[in-house]
Amino acid sequence: MKESMTDELREKIKAIRVLILDVDGVLTDGGIIMDDDGRETKRFDVRDGHGLKMLLRYDVDVVLLTGRTSRVVEHRASDLGIKEIYQGVLNKLEVYEDILRRKNLGGESLAFVGDDVVDVPVLRRVGFSATVADAPDDLKKVVDYVTKNQGGRGAVRELCELLLKVKGKWPEVAARYELL
Repeated sequence: MKESMTDELREKIKAIRVLILDVDGVLTDGGIIMDDDGRETKRFDVRDGHGLKMLLRYDVDVVLLTGRTSRVVEHRASDLGIKEIYQGVLNKLEVYEDILRRKNLGGESLAFVGDDVVDVPVLRRVGFSATVADAPDDLKKVVDYVTKNQGGRGAVRELCELLLKVKGKWPEVAARYELL
């Protein structure tokens, strides 16, 4: 956790009940591998995945929201126990507003992690916004938090641990894994 974290930022994080993640560039490094038959594959970081499983265990819902459509994303979400996936989304703000309505939550209860300018409308409205270390500089100016790690290379794990620590859940996580 950053030493310079403000009390205001801590309060924003404590209020989070839902973490919404973009996929390409956040859960992956942004690269897309296509074979000769046009099948798409992606590389996911297993530690990011374990971080998400820990977060789900401690009552933070996880939602995937991406502009692309890929069966690989469905498989990864299923593997992690993520039930809400929105793919092929051209207007992420509409989906964000739908999530608020369906879950009967205010924007302060949602966090969003995006990696490019198309994510800005949602990043500006959530209670806690974050981007990855390798995001464009202009995007870094509009978020609450920039990870030390790059997308697909531990950024999501970093955020999961941050949320768990600020919410006071880390001692329980640490005890489960005999870290303490």
